[in-house]
Amino acid sequence: MTTSFDTLGLSAELRRAITEAGYTQPTPIQAKAIPVVLAGRDVLAAAQTGTGKTAGFTLPLLQRLMASAAPEGARRPVRALVLTPTRELAAQVGENVATYGRHLPLRSAVIFGGVKINPQIERLRAGVDVLVATPGRLLDHLSQRSVDLSQLQILVLDEADRMLDMGFIHDIRKVLARLPAQRQNLLFSATFSEEIRRLATGLLHEPEMIEVAPRNTTAERVAQVVHPVDRERKRELLSQLIAQGDWRQVLVFTRTKHGANRLAQQLEKDGLSAAAIHGNKSQNARTQALAGFKDGRVRVLVATDIAARGLDIDQLPHVVNYELPNVPEDYVHRIGRTGRAGSEGEALSLVCVDEHKLLRDIERLLRREVPKVVVPGFEPDPNARPEPIQQGRGGRGDSRGRRGGARSGGGRAREGGANAGGQRRRPPRQA
Repeated sequence: MTTSFDTLGLSAELRRAITEAGYTQPTPIQAKAIPVVLAGRDVLAAAQTGTGKTAGFTLPLLQRLMASAAPEGARRPVRALVLTPTRELAAQVGENVATYGRHLPLRSAVIFGGVKINPQIERLRAGVDVLVATPGRLLDHLSQRSVDLSQLQILVLDEADRMLDMGFIHDIRKVLARLPAQRQNLLFSATFSEEIRRLATGLLHEPEMIEVAPRNTTAERVAQVVHPVDRERKRELLSQLIAQGDWRQVLVFTRTKHGANRLAQQLEKDGLSAAAIHGNKSQNARTQALAGFKDGRVRVLVATDIAARGLDIDQLPHVVNYELPNVPEDYVHRIGRTGRAGSEGEALSLVCVDEHKLLRDIERLLRREVPKVVVPGFEPDPNARPEPIQQGRGGRGDSRGRRGGARSGGGRAREGGANAGGQRRRPPRQA
């Protein structure tokens, strides 16, 4: 029996907004999560980006806020807080809140670093029911007493695994210390790692476990293929694949910011409109590049892993791993950009001799081999010798240490790039 939004217990106002947004049936994560959240239970959910998880917590969150009266007083306190690891994901969640809450008398705001703080302070002082934030900027507001979390009813940690991976655990704990003990907690993660389970143990009270796909599996609708090629001919092969296939929208991953810039410039010289998106780009440049990619002015978007986290691109047909990630789980996140919401997708990896071990690690995680197809004219040299891959000081494939982006009082790093920064035990990872 097919589930519909009408059977999930949502209000008429929310169902109307869902219909206006063009949706008719809930995704599996929505069908499972919405009734549990409406019942007031804590939730620990494993769901990849692109499965509809944002609406899975946004819809019931809005309904629960409507069911309880806002505290009286001139200063309207925040009653629901959504923490996200990146600016892009914060903006995406904020759009969801605005879309589904359009017929409700609730106010929302999105705050992240890299932009001026005063307009955010004014918005918060006007009163906000739902706040979407990155950890570093939220701590800025807490230190300036421009946000009131004393009446919080619902906390959502979105993409919690990425927040831990990016070193935000100290920031998260600082935020938790400022929240009332009695609240509903919702934790969403791509995987149930041991770190996530430890965080959940201290945060959640008798949570409902929701998992919509086996651990670390990739979307079934994504066709995966590896093209073996010499490292010096990767860019030539990529340009040929895009041109001959007439690909109009391609997301390409590199390991480093410098590599993203260089590849975008090379593709432009090949006659392909391209833009790079990474942590050293200003927020305005990132927003413009993404807007150009979505509306077709930019054909190829070259991104680092962290910068691409949270990108919401409907029906993206092609993802290319120009360089394999050093961490196998990042491969899963990368190819999860395509094959979303029922669409078919294709993920190609250009693999040179340096990356054979990385490929084996990925296949071990996937528990299967990825098909290898040599493109005629690009046969790799069988005598080529592997060269070491730059691991960075943290061994995670992008330089660590001092981060790009603004710094402000006290020397605490802010959201430089997609990161929503804060104080860390280990050096921050750059995007």
